[in-house]
Amino acid sequence: MKLLNIFKSFKNDESGAVTVDWVVLTAAVVGLGLLVINQVDDAVTAAGAQIVTDMSNATALGRE
Repeated sequence: MKLLNIFKSFKNDESGAVTVDWVVLTAAVVGLGLLVINQVDDAVTAAGAQIVTDMSNATALGRE
């Protein structure tokens, strides 16, 4: 009888449900972040290359 009560108590316990919700929510946020990074990666790389070029030209012009 005592074992049956333990199983009933375990079945009705919902204390871990919040943890599952947070894991799913965190996975969704990470997934969306990776999607955004994938979409803007090329544009950010191109902008960085353009900044390097502009800075090199400005430095070269300033030394002459």
